[in-house]
Amino acid sequence: MTSRERKKAAGLHEKLQILRSITHSRAMNDTSIILDASEYIKELKNKVVRLKQEIAFEEETGALKQDSSPTVTVETLGHGFLVNVFSDKSCPGLLVSILEAFDELGLSVLEATASCADTFRLEAVGGENQVENVDEHVIKQAVLQAIRTCSEGDCQQEHVSTQQA
Repeated sequence: MTSRERKKAAGLHEKLQILRSITHSRAMNDTSIILDASEYIKELKNKVVRLKQEIAFEEETGALKQDSSPTVTVETLGHGFLVNVFSDKSCPGLLVSILEAFDELGLSVLEATASCADTFRLEAVGGENQVENVDEHVIKQAVLQAIRTCSEGDCQQEHVSTQQA
């Protein structure tokens, strides 16, 4: 092997290691690294499609409703998740209602930051899902349902009755 070929091979190996790092691949051989990268690209494309759908849906429903609605974003972090919630309105029991929704989905919250004064903000980092088929969309819908339930007054009544029991 000539010096030129060795340099070319070393450059290719370095680029494959960079690709391995970026795609969080644990593969050791070149073919597997490329296959993992291909899967990673497919996941990213699917994520882009879902986000575009969510944006279109939010724009569509936002055009129908003039009042400010809660914002919920869910992002997958490896085997866990990151949930951000913001609402202009807070109601008693909203945080508990959202955490109960996580529990019903089998999601464990590892870390959370919340503010429930006039507005409501929550950032929750969760661990590995204990239930299969729980994706970003399912989590988002469960959180939105918990917010709707609480804002309709059911949440407040439900928590009062459980405290009396």
